[in-house]
Amino acid sequence: MHTTYEDLMEQAYSLPDGRAKVEVLEEAIRVADSMGDIDLGYEARSELVETATFHGYPMKALVAFSWQLGQFDKDPERFDDYSLFWSYKWMLDQVPSFPDISRTQIENLLEDMRNRYREYGYSDRTYYYYRFVLGMKYGEAKAAEPYLKKFQEMEPDDMSNCQACEQDQLVEFQTMLGNYEEALRLAKPILKGRMTCGEVPHVTLAYLLKPLYDLGRLEEAKEYHLKGYRLIKGQRDFPEQFGQHIGYLTLVDPIRALEVFEECVGLTLNHENPHDKMIFDAYAAGLFKRLSQENVKFQVKLPVEYPHPEEATDVVRLSMRFGEMAMDTAQRLDQRNGNSYHTNRVKDIIG
Repeated sequence: MHTTYEDLMEQAYSLPDGRAKVEVLEEAIRVADSMGDIDLGYEARSELVETATFHGYPMKALVAFSWQLGQFDKDPERFDDYSLFWSYKWMLDQVPSFPDISRTQIENLLEDMRNRYREYGYSDRTYYYYRFVLGMKYGEAKAAEPYLKKFQEMEPDDMSNCQACEQDQLVEFQTMLGNYEEALRLAKPILKGRMTCGEVPHVTLAYLLKPLYDLGRLEEAKEYHLKGYRLIKGQRDFPEQFGQHIGYLTLVDPIRALEVFEECVGLTLNHENPHDKMIFDAYAAGLFKRLSQENVKFQVKLPVEYPHPEEATDVVRLSMRFGEMAMDTAQRLDQRNGNSYHTNRVKDIIG
């Protein structure tokens, strides 16, 4: 029986977000393109951009978004500018994670977004917000700080991120600087549930675990680990946060850390975001390094996709393997960025 574009889109809408939905949307795009139907191709790519961005396939999202942007420029009156410009921010969140995308290309994207926003009547607030975010992603906190002040001085507009996302970035920034008490002060509205969204407090809870542990606030760390891990368990969008939970557990309960690793590793092996996978791999390397100190013969449950099944009983080799993968990405990111931020971070995580 011939499967139509409409059949495929109906199937996609009935599926939960994830790999199966992405594959159906890609087939819908192929059908639309084979018919030469620009509008249907644009519609299917809009769905793909959102699904792929938030479920572990950012490169597929970048390719689809680039096609949409090209079609929009050919005929701006034909497509919805608001939804396209909103998803532009998702691309800026993703591109710094790819070491093969140069800083010049990232900067050109940011300036292009700014020009489009200005042309359609939006302020520079989002532009300065992403200057701040990109500075953090490059590992250049001091360079990012002036842009934090700039965007905070401006009134939000329809392209501004939600209050929870912006507050989360302020918390992460203070964590990055090592200002743990200030980070926890800024996190209060999130921790008390007054600021929430699709990814907050999920991400916030994960990167507060180490600061809470270092400050000796162990009961809070335990509470936020239990709450935070429940929020992200089984979701492909959180490899970095899986790693942070494993890192916390490595300090307080390494056997439970191994269980969490086994629950998550299948979601991260083929994840398309190099940076987020790097963080997971680094924490995994740290976990296996810690387990190697135990006088126990481990049998690690590895997914069938893992290319070295013989390493399941060798935690020393697993530590080396995951550490090498993390360090390779860190070095490539640092080469692109012109500093040593990610290399130092990975070394610190592995210990």
